[in-house]
Amino acid sequence: MQKRMAEERNKKQEYLILLVLGTLIALGPFSIDAYLPGFQSIAKDFNISISQVGLTLTSYFIGISVGQLAYGPIMDKFGRRQPLLIGLGIYFLSAIFCLLSPNLLSLIVSRFFLALGAAAGMVAAKAVVRDIFPVNEVAGAISVLMLIMGGAPIIAPTVGSLIIEAFDWKMIFVFLAGFSFLMFLSVYNFLPESIVPDRNVDLKPKDVAIKYYGILTNPKFWNFGMAGSFAVGAMFAYISNAPKLFMEHFDLSQKEFGILFGLNAGGLILGSQINRLFLKRYSTFEITIFNSVVLVILSGVFLLNALLGLGFWTTAVLIFLMLFLLGFQNPNTTALSLEPFEKKAGRASALIGSLKMILGALTSFVISLFHGSSLLPLAITLLICLLISSLLLFQFSKKQKTVFSLNEV
Repeated sequence: MQKRMAEERNKKQEYLILLVLGTLIALGPFSIDAYLPGFQSIAKDFNISISQVGLTLTSYFIGISVGQLAYGPIMDKFGRRQPLLIGLGIYFLSAIFCLLSPNLLSLIVSRFFLALGAAAGMVAAKAVVRDIFPVNEVAGAISVLMLIMGGAPIIAPTVGSLIIEAFDWKMIFVFLAGFSFLMFLSVYNFLPESIVPDRNVDLKPKDVAIKYYGILTNPKFWNFGMAGSFAVGAMFAYISNAPKLFMEHFDLSQKEFGILFGLNAGGLILGSQINRLFLKRYSTFEITIFNSVVLVILSGVFLLNALLGLGFWTTAVLIFLMLFLLGFQNPNTTALSLEPFEKKAGRASALIGSLKMILGALTSFVISLFHGSSLLPLAITLLICLLISSLLLFQFSKKQKTVFSLNEV
C-alpha cells in the first residue's frame, strides 16, 4: 500500500515537472506566434515592409541558437535550475526593451536578447527530461511537452490579435514580460534540481567547442539531429512566411489569420499526441522514417499546388497535413538524437536545439528575401528541407544494415 502511494506521489511529481517544463519550452514559440498578427502594424509604425519585419524573426532564431549552445555546458556545470532562473530574468528585461523599441533595428536587437533568455527554458526542458526519465520513456515524455507547448501556437496568435485590437502591438511584450515573471515563480517553487552539478566541466571556448564537436560527430546524433533540424527548418519556413502568405496573398484579416494559424498549430499537437499511441506498437525509428517519406510526398504536392495555383483551401489543407506529421518528427528525432547521452544531456540537448534554430534562422532569412506573394519560394524550401531530412534517416538505416551484416560475418 505504501509502495503504491509512493508511486502515485512520484507520478504526480513527474506530471507537475512536465507541466512546468512544457510551459517553459512553450515560452519560445509563444514569443514568435503572439506577435505574428502584428506584422502589418509593426510595418506601418516603422514605415517598412512586412518582409523587413521578418528580420526580427531571423534575429530571434539566431539568439535561440547561440543561447542554447551557451546554456548547454553552463547547465552541466552549475545544474539546470540556477542558469534557468537567470535566463528568465534576461527574457523579462528584453521583453521590456522590445516594448520600448523606437525603430526596426532596436526591435531586431531586443528580439535577439529575448531569444537568449528563452533559450534557457528550451535547453533545461529537454535536459531535465533526459535526466529523470528512462531512455525508453524519453520520446513519450517529450510528446507530453509537445502537448503543453503546442497550446502556445494555438492561443498565441489569437491573444496577439486581441491585444493589437484593444491596444497596439507593443502591449504584446508587456504580456510576454508578465508571462516570463510567472514562469520564474513556477521554476523557483516547483522545479527541483535534476542533476548533481559537475564543477569539472570546462567553460573555456576551445574545450566547449571540442566537446560539442564530439557530440556532433556521434553517428546517431548526427543523422537524427540533422534530420530533425531540417524538418524544423521546414516548419519555421512556413511560420516566417505565414503572415505574408495568408494576409497578403490570400487577403485574410488579422483575426482570420490568428484562427487559421491556431488550427494549423492544432495539427502539430494532434500529431505529437497520436505519436504517443503509435509508440506503443511501433519503434520510434519506424514511425519517423515512414513519416519522412509521406512528408516528402506532401511537399512535392505542395510544390505542384504552387505551380498550378490551386487556391486557398488546397494550400491550407496541405500545410495542416505537413504540420500534423511534423508533430511526430520533432519529439522522435529529438529522443533518438539524445539516446546515446546521459552525462552530457545538457550539452546534447543544447546542440540539438541550436541546430534546429540555425536551420529555422536560415530558412526564415531565405524566405524574407522574396518580397512577392508567390507560393514558390516556400514550396521549394519545404521540399528541399524535407527531402534532406528523409535522406539522412535512410542513410542511418543503411549504416545500421551494413553494421548488422558485418557482425553476422
